[in-house]
Amino acid sequence: MASPARCFPLAWSGLLIVAGLLPAADQKPAAAWSPRVQAVLEAIQPLPSPRRTRLPLYLWPASNPGRLDDAAAEQLVRELDRRGVGLISSWSPAKRETSLSQSLSIARAQTRLGVPVNVNATACLHKFFNGDERTAHVDDAGRPFWDESFDTNSSKHSIGCPFTLDFRVAAIREQVDQFARAYQQAGLKVDFIFADWEIDGPLDYNGAHAAAQRCARCRKQFQDPANFLEFQKTVRDLRSRLQRSVFANPILERFPHALVGNYAVYPHDGYRYWYDYFETFAEGQPHIADQRARYRLWAQEFPATGYTCAMPVVYTWYPTYTWYDFDNGDYRWFYNMLLVASNAGRSTPAEIPIVSFVHWNTTAPPRDPDPAVKQFSRQAYQELLWHMLLRGTDALFLWCMQTEDAEECRLVHEVYAEAQQYAEFLNDGKPVSFEVPKRPGIVVSGIVRENQLLVRRTDFVEGRGDVAIPLGTRTITVQPRPGKCQVLALD
Repeated sequence: MASPARCFPLAWSGLLIVAGLLPAADQKPAAAWSPRVQAVLEAIQPLPSPRRTRLPLYLWPASNPGRLDDAAAEQLVRELDRRGVGLISSWSPAKRETSLSQSLSIARAQTRLGVPVNVNATACLHKFFNGDERTAHVDDAGRPFWDESFDTNSSKHSIGCPFTLDFRVAAIREQVDQFARAYQQAGLKVDFIFADWEIDGPLDYNGAHAAAQRCARCRKQFQDPANFLEFQKTVRDLRSRLQRSVFANPILERFPHALVGNYAVYPHDGYRYWYDYFETFAEGQPHIADQRARYRLWAQEFPATGYTCAMPVVYTWYPTYTWYDFDNGDYRWFYNMLLVASNAGRSTPAEIPIVSFVHWNTTAPPRDPDPAVKQFSRQAYQELLWHMLLRGTDALFLWCMQTEDAEECRLVHEVYAEAQQYAEFLNDGKPVSFEVPKRPGIVVSGIVRENQLLVRRTDFVEGRGDVAIPLGTRTITVQPRPGKCQVLALD
């Protein structure tokens, strides 16, 4: 078929261009994929060297590109892989045929090109608490009620009794397994699959404990219903078993080598150093204080889930800035976020990859934010990303809003691309430092591989010379090299 411009005289073509019905000569033709994916391609450049065996960089906007034919799917997968980015497909039970068709097209292209097949299974896990009154709490008069403490400005969440969910397991598992079966039947596999399963199922914070003490059914499950520690362990164990039954098991039974994980589920030291947008502190619950921060006691849920990758959340949550009194505003963000990343890095076994969610723009601010809460600087954020990589993070997963796509992608990709030169350290080395200075000072992180140390030093104070860090029975001197890594020989 002739192009539209050849079907009209030149004058008519000009009128159509002005009307927006034909592209101007200097305009790019519309991409075959979604605008968000195109924004990623335009924002970042191909890597200076191939990704090889490193895990891809995951970017929220580099997902769900829309309906693509095989040629367009292969072109997109190739272009993103040149940049080190792994394209993500989403499984949606509500749109099963459409989402499966689109996902299979991408998976076939990824398989042909020998790159990881990546899946977002979030929609498959919703919802256990689907509004069915059988899942509600029940008071002493037999009346159903819901825990409304997880409701947000934008949505209502009907959180009920955690001991009512057995009858929901088969349905949720099938929502996952129907897609896994289809991939297996098509001769495809899944390499990385995650869910963002948060405000659903058994929960222990906000008003959950108070609701359980009102619930006649819940009280029967505890020796001491008023004991928060007993409540938390029981509820988190139940939450872990559900995730294993409906998500980890059906995936790993078909794809034993898949990385399977869920947002915010990761090994830790027993405390949670951050609050999600729907979480609040309940007075009287166990915590440790750090200036105005209150880090909540957190049960160990990761081992019982059966997950094969850890997914900590390292975000600029809006309240964080006001927790600390550091004059250096950047260090208020850096300190808390490095606590989270270091906690995960120190606590996670070496054989479990850490895929860390990150976000630079201030996360979940109120409608009228306090002007005293300053944005994390670009430079300090990128320094944080480097320290995360040197403290055990294996892959970065950027979440962002659509209006933030270009800048967020550039910032994280610049670090990922530069880190390619240290791929052997990052793949095979062992982190040696997890200390986070309690006041703005000098932060040092490093990875040992054979007889070399890859180290990065970031100074939040001026005028300091060489610093010494312990390394086993030795002491290593690290010079200031702003914005640079150093490779030091170990005798």
